[in-house]
Amino acid sequence: MDKAKIQATDFLKELGSVNAVTAEAGATSLPESLSYNSHIHLPPNFSAFETVEQAVELAADQGVQVLGCGNYYDYSVYQRFTETARGKSVFPLFGTEIIALETDLQQKDIRINDPGNPGRHYICGKGISRFEELSSRADVLLSGIRNNDKLRMQEMTVKMTGVFSEHGIDTGLDDQAVIGRVVKRHGCSADTVTLQERHLAQAFQEVFFDKVPENEREQKLTDIFGATPQSNSSDAVGVQNEIRSNLMKAGKICFVPETFVNLEQAKELIVELGGIPCYPVLADGSKKRCEYETPLEGLIETLKANHYTMVELITIRNSPEVLAEYVSAIRQAGIAVVAGTEHNTLDLLPIKPACVGGEAVPEEIDAIFKEGICVLAAHAFLKAHGEEGFVDGQEGDANERIEHFSRIGAVVLKKYFG
Repeated sequence: MDKAKIQATDFLKELGSVNAVTAEAGATSLPESLSYNSHIHLPPNFSAFETVEQAVELAADQGVQVLGCGNYYDYSVYQRFTETARGKSVFPLFGTEIIALETDLQQKDIRINDPGNPGRHYICGKGISRFEELSSRADVLLSGIRNNDKLRMQEMTVKMTGVFSEHGIDTGLDDQAVIGRVVKRHGCSADTVTLQERHLAQAFQEVFFDKVPENEREQKLTDIFGATPQSNSSDAVGVQNEIRSNLMKAGKICFVPETFVNLEQAKELIVELGGIPCYPVLADGSKKRCEYETPLEGLIETLKANHYTMVELITIRNSPEVLAEYVSAIRQAGIAVVAGTEHNTLDLLPIKPACVGGEAVPEEIDAIFKEGICVLAAHAFLKAHGEEGFVDGQEGDANERIEHFSRIGAVVLKKYFG
């Protein structure tokens, strides 16, 4: 096969025919031991990892068998992810993350799953398979999102450069210079970089540290922020976070409003990419739970009304008690559930999902997450073979559908691991 034509999902076609896998699924139960993570970000997205290889190697070393990525708006790195994962006997899953805006909820000051921005709706696409040859509609939607993000980052960088210059620090940064730093750090192509606020904050922090001696940083940051920084003057990550919160967030001097797609457009893009629209539940990841997610019964009704068949929790944000409360109720309502870590900061946390403070995920909740991972594996396998996936033709009982797909996924994983 011509290597140029090899696609990231082609390995799924090597695991057997759909008929053979589904026939075996009837007598297959879920694996008792399965370690998973449905959601990390890979560079050049802002990430805890320097390279794709580091992410996969750490997963393998920590015994994580199934690893899903969920990058923003460029998927060029996914072929490299597949090759590396196969070499380390890690099963790769592909995804995306999109930010949408529900203007009606914004006007009502209702927070969805972003604790600081009413109306902002994070949505994940799980098990995407058509990201290398985009449909015309996916190309239009994705190009629009990328262009809006690009313009916003350009304008924000100009504002940031101006603020630092006013306080005697010539950073020499524009958006292309920031992209250049990402390229140098991760060894990627510039056209695969989707700039995020965290990239800007890191670039400005690095230049600031280069130009300002440590004993002068606190006063200089106080002048720039108009408030005393809370982080130690040598704490790079802490200063990056303060740059974001004091300069870049809504109401701050360098803030630039985002131009969002709406929820239906985000879901349409995910389906066009061959994926499952998945709602990321924040739960007690916010000090005060978001209005959209409380009460829990109301959230479940809303999820069903929006035709969500899968949700995800970033478990490190939640206590075991709250995690169990949300996951149990959502799964009982006929919605599959998966769990990830994101790794979208520089903190190199363990890759296996755990709760707040590193507490273990309760055993009965772990079983639900394993089931969800198997559903994802089944969806990816079926879509790679041109068949209907988990979100296609959703007739029948939802719980039976989850159980059916999870058994198919269990066979897929068994064949992959040999």
